[in-house]
Amino acid sequence: FSIWWRASLRISYSDDVWSQLRSLSKGIGMATASKSPTESSVTSKDSIVNIRVAQCRKHSRQRRNLLARLLNCSQSEISDQVNSRREQDEYRRLLYRINPAKYRPSRRARDERPRRDHKRDDAEGDAQSMYKDSTVFLKGTHSSNPHNDYAQHFVDTGQRPQNFIHDAGLEDRFEEYPKLKELIRLKDEQIGRYATPPMYFKCDLYDYNLSDLGQRFDVIYIVPPIEEYQRRVSGINFPQKPWGFEEIMSLKIEEIAAQRSFVFLWCGSNEGLDLGRQCFQKWGFRRCEDICWVKTNFKNPGNMKHLEARSVFQHTKEHCLMGIRGTVRRNQDGDFIHANVDLDIIITEEAEYGSVKKPEEIFHIMEHFCLGRKRLHLFGTDDTIRPGWLTLGPELSSSNYHKEKYSSFFTEHPVVPNTDEIETLRPKSPPPKIAGRGRGRGGGTMTRTPGVGGYM
Repeated sequence: FSIWWRASLRISYSDDVWSQLRSLSKGIGMATASKSPTESSVTSKDSIVNIRVAQCRKHSRQRRNLLARLLNCSQSEISDQVNSRREQDEYRRLLYRINPAKYRPSRRARDERPRRDHKRDDAEGDAQSMYKDSTVFLKGTHSSNPHNDYAQHFVDTGQRPQNFIHDAGLEDRFEEYPKLKELIRLKDEQIGRYATPPMYFKCDLYDYNLSDLGQRFDVIYIVPPIEEYQRRVSGINFPQKPWGFEEIMSLKIEEIAAQRSFVFLWCGSNEGLDLGRQCFQKWGFRRCEDICWVKTNFKNPGNMKHLEARSVFQHTKEHCLMGIRGTVRRNQDGDFIHANVDLDIIITEEAEYGSVKKPEEIFHIMEHFCLGRKRLHLFGTDDTIRPGWLTLGPELSSSNYHKEKYSSFFTEHPVVPNTDEIETLRPKSPPPKIAGRGRGRGGGTMTRTPGVGGYM
């Protein structure tokens, strides 16, 4: 019953097959109702009957072949389906669609036609829409109810949807892109070759005057202990008092930033997205990128850890705003920046509960992008001391910063030198547009866009 009924609903697109079946049905009727004049004059009565039977069998075979094609099954399966009287009635209904004048369902078949129980259908629909468990996700297959509902899976198991993104780490990201993998390797070698020895200076950034460093930095990396971190983990005391954005804005970043420089500011995921931009305006920077850290929770799954009174959704990400000072052009200043090497998204495991530690990949992004060698890290700790960086913060255990010694590292190479191999492999920005080419009345001067944007 189901096969024939589905076939009758499914074959509306096979108009040519329907026409062939109609012609075959007419041929069968003509073969049984008429007689050729040559047959009556040449053959006997028995021979005429045999010829008619052969013609009917031939048309029947053709019709069965067409039905087999139509139903996508073999001829033996067709015979199995039409054995019972009920299935023969359904078969007759199917033929009725081919030739309504000839094939008409019997009264018994019309009386026994199944009637739809709408109450039962509604109950079955409610049962199907009810989600049972997430075992299909654990098998790595597609969910049948509902399809790929990773939000429901998060509710059931605490595993975040970003846990299922493959090849998100630095080790596996470029396995299918050998040129990018080789580019990253060459850049890491070049950065390590020209990295300055790590220097650090313990100070209270509330009172310390950053101008006393006596330097102008190409990259300034700021990881302030903002109040949002304290709200996330009530009951845990941080080593230092949380900073408000008014206090962050009071830092004299504009006095230690080079003429063309970049600042990276971690601002959380709430009010910091707006207040961080205000900090950039005060320091003389303009926002050009937003790096998003999407946090996985393989090691410690759970769905009730990040509940805040001010939030509508659970926050599983964090933002690092990037600002630019001065004029830097992607297609011209290749000696200072290499654009389009890295992504503006980081997918790594979140830190331990109560920790404000950031992913190490952010250092790779900054070093790959900007070739300037003077890099400053504010609010650093002993764990974040890194070659090529000057680290400042109240949580450092000691200091080794010396102004004259630090300045001597940049007399010969103020930026990381570029190589022919890196220049060949790195992605290039499109050439500038020529005004007036093709149409219009432009004079042919190059249209230069000040600043950069969207080039991580």
